[in-house]
Amino acid sequence: LEKSAAEARRLLEEFYGEHAPSKTTCEDWFKRFRSGDFKIEDKERSGRPKTIE
Repeated sequence: LEKSAAEARRLLEEFYGEHAPSKTTCEDWFKRFRSGDFKIEDKERSGRPKTIE
């Protein structure tokens, strides 16, 4: 059941519509999963955090 990042993105977009993760996010996830990194937490980032209202 191997899918490409593009195919996974298409399926997510069908289900979540405009709230689906971006193509870049899907590609990043695929790179992480293929390397054996299955952690779902975001990695530490430098700089100011985003604020959402």
